[in-house]
Amino acid sequence: MKKLIYLIEFILIKILFILFKLIGYRFSSNLGFFIGKTMGPIFRSKKLIIQNLSKANIKNPEDPNKIATNVLGNYGRIFAEYVYLKKFRNDELKKYISIEGLEHLEYLKKNNKKAVFISGHFNNFELMAMEIEKAGIELATIYRPLNNIFLNKTMEKIRKENICKNQIKKGRAGTREIIKNLIEGKSIALMIDQRVREGEKVNFFNNLATTTTIPAQLVKKYNCELMPIYIERKKSNYFKIYISKPIKVNKSKSILEITEFLNQVLEKMILKNIDQWIWTHDRWKS
Repeated sequence: MKKLIYLIEFILIKILFILFKLIGYRFSSNLGFFIGKTMGPIFRSKKLIIQNLSKANIKNPEDPNKIATNVLGNYGRIFAEYVYLKKFRNDELKKYISIEGLEHLEYLKKNNKKAVFISGHFNNFELMAMEIEKAGIELATIYRPLNNIFLNKTMEKIRKENICKNQIKKGRAGTREIIKNLIEGKSIALMIDQRVREGEKVNFFNNLATTTTIPAQLVKKYNCELMPIYIERKKSNYFKIYISKPIKVNKSKSILEITEFLNQVLEKMILKNIDQWIWTHDRWKS
């Protein structure tokens, strides 16, 4: 029964992808926002978003319900924009992206250094790894396969062809792949904003949240540069990517101390545009 549901979902999404291709990037993104805010509550709980905002003690003049609506609308935009990743990759949509901090990527190349790029699921998060690789950085990214086995094949193909050719599946086997890629001289890009089974309880917005310690382990053991990267959506269809200069990490700090510091970096990113982070994850689940 589950496979049948996944197949129906896959067919509907393929039909929408065809529609998005026909109407152009901006119309697709705007339609995606409409679909996300109207249909999103069927698949993602607005109640959980509002609970998470309260748990994080977010002080914002906007109504939490409006923030939740925008979060789901942004989900829709990201979904609609997948069919345009190829055009972002080949610079046909170059005017919609600006990047601050490209000199830090040049520093890595010039000095033959590898880095661990850390970020979260911001709008549109797929573009960050794409732009790092386009800049000439040998990169591997971590991803979580979709539950829908039919759709996952399509998404993996999109990611490998248009985002980053080196894709590592999340999990224990993936951790071994990360180390292998680092030893080969590649940089690693990963999201640090989701709950992981193998993580540690670390403060996040003043509440304990199970957090990946992989970036801290890599920095301590493999002498990698640590570089935060952030993307924000501007005027609905435009993006700005911020690549931070390498952060100097005191190697005498413990893995937990470094991980907590990285959560603080993530918090600052989230607070820049509260409704552009994906608040639908049960981030503080026990």
